[in-house]
Amino acid sequence: MTAHPLETPPEGLPDDPRAVVEQLRGRIHALQGGPTRLTVPTSDRLGDLDEVLTLRTGGVYGVDSASLAMSLAAGASRAGSWVGFAGWDDFGAEAAQQIGIDLARTVLVPAPGEHWLEVAAALVDVLSVLVLRPSGPVDARSASVLEARLRARSAVLVVQGEWPRCEARVSTAQVVWEGVEQGRGRLRERRAEVVVHRGGRAAGRARLRLAG
Repeated sequence: MTAHPLETPPEGLPDDPRAVVEQLRGRIHALQGGPTRLTVPTSDRLGDLDEVLTLRTGGVYGVDSASLAMSLAAGASRAGSWVGFAGWDDFGAEAAQQIGIDLARTVLVPAPGEHWLEVAAALVDVLSVLVLRPSGPVDARSASVLEARLRARSAVLVVQGEWPRCEARVSTAQVVWEGVEQGRGRLRERRAEVVVHRGGRAAGRARLRLAG
């Protein structure tokens, strides 16, 4: 049986149809003169999350917990990139280190107040990943301004809080602690099941490990 030309990926492209589509989109975008969307590494502590979520430059990703937010930034930090946290007045340096964030390449703006948008825009100019807690409601115009900056600078925004448009939203569905056996012991880590929502696509699920 002879394969139809469209059934065989062009030379140099992966066999997975979804990966083919994403790579072709990147090539088309590059030919049009826009910045190529690059894949940002994620932490190996995140279990099989990378099977349902890929961080790409220029994207906004919503999370519902501080642990998830730090975990999404940890991969880039461990790979040698600069990351930052804005609006985190309760930032825990020890927790960040446990998750895998290199504090020597981390910028912290704990309380940007009403100037959070200007601060965030300035940070994405120099950082690979910015984790943001907006100080107030985010309107569509403010979101568009920052999203354009992300695309121009090839940065990633992780938001803990509401955001008008996210490429994906990651929420915690179930958390189980390990370490307490027969009513005694020391809590060592959490195993969580998370749900990834990506627009109109079916939700993806993954299991991951989070530091205690």
